[in-house]
Amino acid sequence: MISASNICLAYGRRTIFKNVNIKFTPGNCYGLIGANGAGKSTFLKILAGDSDPDKGEVSIGKGLRLAVLRQDQFAFDEETVFNTVIMGHERLYAVMAEREAIYAKEEFTEEDGVRSGELEAEFAEMNGYDAESEAAVLLNGLGIPEELRHKKMKELEGGEKVRVLLAQALFGNPDILLLDEPTNHLDLKSIQWLEEFLGRFQNTVIVVSHDRHFLNQACTHIADIDFGTIRTYVGNYDFWYEASQLVLKQKQDANKKASDKANELKEFIARFSSNASKAKQATSRKKLLDKLDIEELPVSSRKYPFVVFKAERPCGDIILEVKGLSKTIDGVKVLDSLDLIVNKGDKIVFVGGSSVAKTTLLQILAGELKPDSGSFRWGVTMTSSYFPKENSAYFAKDMNLIEWLCQFPPHEGESFARGFLGRMLFSGDDATKMTNVLSGGEKVRCMLARMMLTNANALLFDEPTNHLDLESITALNNSLINFSEVILFTSHDHKFVSTLANRIVELTPGGVIDRVMSFDEYLENADVNALREQLCRGAADLKL
Repeated sequence: MISASNICLAYGRRTIFKNVNIKFTPGNCYGLIGANGAGKSTFLKILAGDSDPDKGEVSIGKGLRLAVLRQDQFAFDEETVFNTVIMGHERLYAVMAEREAIYAKEEFTEEDGVRSGELEAEFAEMNGYDAESEAAVLLNGLGIPEELRHKKMKELEGGEKVRVLLAQALFGNPDILLLDEPTNHLDLKSIQWLEEFLGRFQNTVIVVSHDRHFLNQACTHIADIDFGTIRTYVGNYDFWYEASQLVLKQKQDANKKASDKANELKEFIARFSSNASKAKQATSRKKLLDKLDIEELPVSSRKYPFVVFKAERPCGDIILEVKGLSKTIDGVKVLDSLDLIVNKGDKIVFVGGSSVAKTTLLQILAGELKPDSGSFRWGVTMTSSYFPKENSAYFAKDMNLIEWLCQFPPHEGESFARGFLGRMLFSGDDATKMTNVLSGGEKVRCMLARMMLTNANALLFDEPTNHLDLESITALNNSLINFSEVILFTSHDHKFVSTLANRIVELTPGGVIDRVMSFDEYLENADVNALREQLCRGAADLKL
């Protein structure tokens, strides 16, 4: 068990936590949720001992091992993938290293023999003989192929490093597991594997995630950070949402009832307090008024941006035609003779194991990258707007947000920019924030504001939910569901995809699988699975 007692934390005048008391018990998976800036990652760091609160303490049961999903992708660059995973169990790794050092000696002393016996006993007790096979199972489930497992971490791509670090956290059956955004950089197959892994996990899990489907599938409890405290709900994310909305409505209804009664009493007192025959009744009602408890509801940290995409004109008959599109990145052909015709009303999600392939395709269609061969043509009625996965180039200039937004049409001045930024939760002084201090979520909201200004009838999104809190994801999701024109997008957020996409285009190493159906139908479709295996097998044969 891990618990927090009387945790307090403030940054200047801003209170993050005020006397937080919470216990996390074995066998449960807790989804830690809250708005951006509410303190989710900070609370995980406090639990992990990586950060100190202003007041209070964290208690962990004696002898329990705590594992954390580390975010530093460069910390293990000189280690092999296999060693990096094993290092998730520090004591086991230390025993393995000492054991190997003794066996590597040319001269084996009696003292070495005694020590090796002690190490072998401890090694066996920690299931060390199964370490390699356990690491392999974890890496395989998270999509790290066997040929990468003995390479150094510095040879891996960023997304691959994150998967290895996740395997490191999961390794060795830790008693307490802390995961901060574990589904980032995972494909849908790996996310499903992680959901199943956590479903079988018998110990304590505390996870921060913005993936609503993942929270529904993995979590037995929701720990909600709001109003400076943390409240625990039994059930998954959808249950928390319904329960929290019910509690809020009950408080609001109780307040309204008390407020209406107070107004009625005040009116009677004002009318009859000077009337001698009614003075006694007025006094009695004043006492009732004094006893009425009208609770001052605290201000929630949850805020929903106003996200609305409106097309200036409807799409014509010709939307987009792609013929023979090919592109090689760093010596790897990521797109190979791709053909695609986009139709009216299409909301196409691009899926597949290669994030590079999906990003490259969207970059080409947005005009930010040229293909090696092939062509594409947008219809004459079409205007497109693009949301890139990596947006740092858009914030390279040092300027405030008003100046930043005024770079983009329709140049309508500061008051217009302020109003538009206010809709995206940049009100008051926040509208004059400098671009170099923006968080990831704030940059995403800026990019969405920029897209809304275009009034385009074709929207291109590459992982738009990254860095957003659940409230912003919900606002974006609902807006795109209501958008009647064309959307081409990628996302690892299952609920976002399943509620939005009406056509699935999977980019596989051997070709394209293109189906008009819902996302959940696509995942369960036996014909699709058979075709995927055939295409991937064909690609492997070509490589041979």
